[in-house]
Amino acid sequence: MPSAVLEIVTVPCLEDNYAFVIGNLESKEAAVVDVPEAGPIKAALKAKGWTLTTVLLTHHHWDHVDGLADLPNLESLVVVGAQADAHRLPDLTFALGNDQSISILGHSVQTFDVSGHTVGHIAFYIPAADAIFTGDSLMAMGCGRLFEGTPAQMWDSLQKISALPGETLVHSGHEYTATNVQFALTLGEDNPDLAKRAAAVTAARAKGTPTVPSTLAEEMATNPFLRADSPPLQSALGMDGADALAVFTEIRTRRNNF
Repeated sequence: MPSAVLEIVTVPCLEDNYAFVIGNLESKEAAVVDVPEAGPIKAALKAKGWTLTTVLLTHHHWDHVDGLADLPNLESLVVVGAQADAHRLPDLTFALGNDQSISILGHSVQTFDVSGHTVGHIAFYIPAADAIFTGDSLMAMGCGRLFEGTPAQMWDSLQKISALPGETLVHSGHEYTATNVQFALTLGEDNPDLAKRAAAVTAARAKGTPTVPSTLAEEMATNPFLRADSPPLQSALGMDGADALAVFTEIRTRRNNF
């Protein structure tokens, strides 16, 4: 069950980005995952009465880091990112190696190398909160475009995430879900779970409600990028019995051209 001590706030930023503010309800200290812009993050902190102490950066792209300089108490903040990405991230207090853990807000945070979208991209997993912060690796109904990595890298990264418990809440970096659902429907799989999710996403966006986070179980049932080894999806693609990586690569190629 999620920890009673931690609360996670989804913070819309820019046009379609998300940051995530994590508050310790006992200490009133907080961390933020990615900083697309500072204003909405500062507003969320003020509304909760939390003091920001830590910044976790998933990767170097501008729409995940550019708000850092305008955060409060910048000089005292602990900034955490991947050692492999340190040369193009803002100055880091802790540069973490592959699959290294760190303590944040009194809880263990495990990191995963989830290269693919970029090389050196990491995800942050907090077991006590049943939460993973995936940036632009695994996304709601999708995965990040492969700007630097290979399909094999991304498929391997997604396998790491999919091994987590189904109740894990996936906090991804963008509100792309509606478009991702539209794409998934073009693949032709007869998937009742996908049809239900499509209706739910349409209803949520009509109300302006975020579709992030989602549960990993929901992603496993509906996200085509996690289902490249699924016989029904392979059949719909005309790739019965194909290697999962080949199927994933085909799905990613189709999404690029959607």
